[in-house]
Formats: sequence, structure tokens, C-alpha cells
Amino acid sequence: MDLAGTVAIVTGGTGGLGVAVVERLLGTGATVITQYVNEPAFARLHECCPTAIGVRVDLTDEAAAKAAYDAIAATHGGIDILVNSAGGFAGGEPVHQTPWSLWQSQLDINLKTAVISCAAAIPHMITRGGGAIVNVSSRTATQAGANLAAYAATKRAVLQLTESLAAELLPHDITVNAVLPSVIDTPANRAAMPNANHERWVKPSEIAEVIHFLVSPAARIISGAAIPVYGKA
Repeated sequence: MDLAGTVAIVTGGTGGLGVAVVERLLGTGATVITQYVNEPAFARLHECCPTAIGVRVDLTDEAAAKAAYDAIAATHGGIDILVNSAGGFAGGEPVHQTPWSLWQSQLDINLKTAVISCAAAIPHMITRGGGAIVNVSSRTATQAGANLAAYAATKRAVLQLTESLAAELLPHDITVNAVLPSVIDTPANRAAMPNANHERWVKPSEIAEVIHFLVSPAARIISGAAIPVYGKA
């Protein structure tokens, strides 16, 4: 599953899962670019992944994202892989106690970033003659519980986006799949849930292995899939 010669964009590459994905794809020979808005976060990524390339851009800004992706394609010869791992969780209240502002912020970070990134990357993949997209959804997209409506709704929308893109891009040899994590074993999640059974949580590196497979030539016959990656969590 060598990715030498490919150009990969990983959104959210400074996050708990994103760092593992960047590290994994770099280890397979890909050129990896990640967008960021937080300088210290990218500095920490660069410490463990010194060959990762950073581009400072707000992925909720459609024009800025398009300009950034166009520049990436021009500099590196194209775009082959897009992993949409940018996102975040907020909520914890019943629907009738959740302000629309929280719904909007969840839509922006979990759905809008993925839609805008896909729109900016896909023309370059078509020009390249193919590619692979992996969207990070969530277990709650299909198994939502109480007090998770805003987050779950945006992650379910990511699944619909995945299915629609898979159908649209089939003629262009671009695969589109989604992974569905539960709670990921990151320092932030351990701090937020210190009394949880952390041994049951899946490590970011394990999810990164699945994403690596999905963007590799070995997975060219898989598109439109929603793959659970929550293990025993």
C-alpha cells in the first residue's frame, strides 16, 4: 500500500486523529499537506512530522479554501487524496435547551469544512484521473443517544455527503468512503473522561491504518462505504 508520488491533504491534521493520519501517510511516501489556523498546534505536529507541509487557511471560507487547494495542486502537481478529519464535538443538552448557535457551529466545523474541501479538491482529482476521499463521521451518526442531536445530525450529514459523492464521482475513478469512530483514545478525551475505561477506546494510529487502506490502491473497489472503527468502545 505504498503511496509514493501521491499528494494527500489531511484537514484537521493537528487534531488527535489528524496527527496520526498525517504520520501514517507520510510513512507510506505521500506528500502530506494539512491546513491549520492555530500556529502552536501546527508547531506540535511539525515536531513529530517534520516533513508535513502546513497551509494556514480557514476551511469555512469557501474562497480562501479554493485558493489554497489551487495553490497546493499547482505547487505539487495535483491532488490525489483528501482526508476530512477536521471536526469537533459540542453539545450535551436536550434539543429544546440547545441554542441554534451551537447547531450552526457544529454544522460549520463538521459538515461545512468537508463540503468546501471536497468542492476545492475534486476538480484537481478529476484532472489527475482519479483519487480517494475519506470523510470522518462518527458512531453517533447511526447510534445517536440523548443530548447529542446537533453533533449527531452533522455527522449523519457527512454520511449522506459520502454516499452522494461516491455516486457522482464513480465515472471519474474517485472513491469516497467514511469511517465512524466512537470515543478515540486521545489525551483530550482522557482528560475529559478520567473515570472511563480507556482500554476499550481505539487509538488514533489504529484508525489511521484503516484510512490508509481506504486511500490506497488496495481499496479501489470500495466506495460509498461507512466503516465502523470503534472496536470495543
